[in-house]
Amino acid sequence: MAKSKEFRPDWSETPPAEGTFRAIFKYGDPTHFKHPSDQWYIMLKDALGMTDSDFRHKRGEGREPVAMDRPCGLRAAQLDALAAIVGRENTTTDVYQRTRCAYGKTTEEMMELGQGVVREIADLVVHPRHKEDVGHIVRYCHEEKIPVYVFSGGSSVNLGLRPARGGVTLVMNTHMNKLLTLNELNQTATVQPGMLGPAYETALNQAPERLGARRRYTGGHFPQSFEHSTVGGWVVTLGSGQASTYYGDAADMVVSQEYVTPTGNFKTLPYPAAATGPKVNDIMKGAEGTFGILVEVTMKVFRHMPANRRYFSFMFPSWEAAVDASREIAQGQFGRPAVYRISDPEETDRGLKLYGIPALADRFLVKRGYLPMQRCLCLGTVEGDRNYTRLVKRKIRTIAKQHHAIYLGTYASKKWEKTRYREPYMREDLHDYGITIDTLEASVAWDNLHTLHQGVRSYMKKRPRTICMTHASHFYPQGTNLYFIFIGRFDHVDDYRAFQVGILDHIQKYGGSLSHHHGIGRMIAPWIEQHLGKEQMAVLRALKHHFDPRNIMNPGGQLGLDLDETLQRKSR
Repeated sequence: MAKSKEFRPDWSETPPAEGTFRAIFKYGDPTHFKHPSDQWYIMLKDALGMTDSDFRHKRGEGREPVAMDRPCGLRAAQLDALAAIVGRENTTTDVYQRTRCAYGKTTEEMMELGQGVVREIADLVVHPRHKEDVGHIVRYCHEEKIPVYVFSGGSSVNLGLRPARGGVTLVMNTHMNKLLTLNELNQTATVQPGMLGPAYETALNQAPERLGARRRYTGGHFPQSFEHSTVGGWVVTLGSGQASTYYGDAADMVVSQEYVTPTGNFKTLPYPAAATGPKVNDIMKGAEGTFGILVEVTMKVFRHMPANRRYFSFMFPSWEAAVDASREIAQGQFGRPAVYRISDPEETDRGLKLYGIPALADRFLVKRGYLPMQRCLCLGTVEGDRNYTRLVKRKIRTIAKQHHAIYLGTYASKKWEKTRYREPYMREDLHDYGITIDTLEASVAWDNLHTLHQGVRSYMKKRPRTICMTHASHFYPQGTNLYFIFIGRFDHVDDYRAFQVGILDHIQKYGGSLSHHHGIGRMIAPWIEQHLGKEQMAVLRALKHHFDPRNIMNPGGQLGLDLDETLQRKSR
């Protein structure tokens, strides 16, 4: 057998063929790949108890074509009526397209598709051309009691796209993908929901050339799925971007929205503030398609000043020191960083291996007292006016020093920024050799952070041969988030599900939110009533009944609104 340092797994460099299972579950651009570094490969073998022989044969690649007998359940008259609304060319019953639009990017979905297992799919896929089409479709489906689901970027990681009761899936990013207006006086942009992140950001950055604007702008929202998610998806799932500490979460950026619902259409008012009772604008954020369909959204935009961006990175001696410094920074009232991340000791050491830290740099850190499995990496950026970025970075350096951090310069944060959208591309490499990598995240108040961190990690580490990395990357004066990343080997998808259920149980047990920025979907739905309580769920169900009395909008457990007790017990 070849020595480890000489052996290289046959990481895939072959784009999946169109029409295959792998074409559905592969993350991101089908022609792009990112493989584990040699150091990470060695680390994975050591941590998971594997040898080179475990990386000689792939399994569950899903390169077979999607070919199965799934007849459409709609009547011919219903198909004709929907085709008459959007044009026959904008509808399809093709089984591959129906499957593609029923799946997101959860690990569970990848594991099943890799084995050729397909669960619920829609009867018909429809590509509406504009909001009038959406209105006609929803009204018709309401009359006919046909379930309606929405697909856009396809980056859901909570089973949010699964058409549990068949019906129609509307694909929003085919035609409804444009920036409609830029209002420089109000500093807002009105966007169709299917506009992908890069197209939106480019249009704002190039506003003078494209729109005749006086200034360049940014949307300020950069989730890891940025390249493959849409503006509408950010809003309806309560998404959060990597620069949220400065710009805010997606919900903070929404000024007004326009919705189509089975009982009527409406547009919320675009005031910066109004004391006119509970805000329907807020009620619709995060509804995940259960009340109606978002057809336009007006978002805050910000002046784009990349020349003023300042980078920083630190190494803290401990997790406690990193957390204490971060709280002081979040509560300091001198301004906020844009990107700001702290990694716990295990993520720090795994990350240093992933990026290939030189041995000399490692020895330097150890000599200065920053020890493996104790030290914690912090990195970030500051954006805005030149004087503002100078002030905020200086304040951050002062606070970090007070908490015994060593300044590492700008290299780590610049390297992270360069590759920040590429990390998920490794998941198929690992999957091919029976390794699962996944994440769950929770919001937490400062006074409960260590309890949540220790409690969830304790559960995860009880599973033999399991890597658990944690970081915080969205900061508020009142708290932050914890992002738990786990890597392990699972013999069957049911084993994976059982472990995931245990993590969610322990997040709830130790006082974390069920989700910080990925939404709820069907994956987390079984916990939602216990988390929110019966009264709050009753309010949400009353709203559901008002907007959607026949339960055609994303039915089948989304947000737990129509998840009966039997299903709840079964899911858990």
